[in-house]
Amino acid sequence: MKYLLTLFFVLFIATAECQEWVTDNNFEEKITGNSAFDDLDVLVVVEFYADFNKENAFKEWSKLLGVKYYRANIVDTPLAKKKYRIRMAPTIIIFDKEGYKYKSFKAGLDLICPVNLVTLQASIEDAKKQSQY
Repeated sequence: MKYLLTLFFVLFIATAECQEWVTDNNFEEKITGNSAFDDLDVLVVVEFYADFNKENAFKEWSKLLGVKYYRANIVDTPLAKKKYRIRMAPTIIIFDKEGYKYKSFKAGLDLICPVNLVTLQASIEDAKKQSQY
């Protein structure tokens, strides 16, 4: 039983940490789906993240429905950070199917995650409706 619990714990940790990261090298490819192996027909959500503020990162990313979710460490994405005017982390951006910024949620001076699951999912649903036209 002890081994079973240990195995479960290890698998749970591994699953919880299976977050896809983007860098400046693959940022545009990930948000537009212009990859030879990726047939992207879903919205993309990117969280600009900072190691110094990881306790305030968006924690419920695995519960998001109908989107691809990536994290971008602000240290590894200086070009994207500049392009999208990221001043605080976490900042969460919803990109439409063509890779254009639909909506963003920016942390304030308190650096607390600026959006909860319900609000983010509602914004994703709104973006899906907008992209149908």
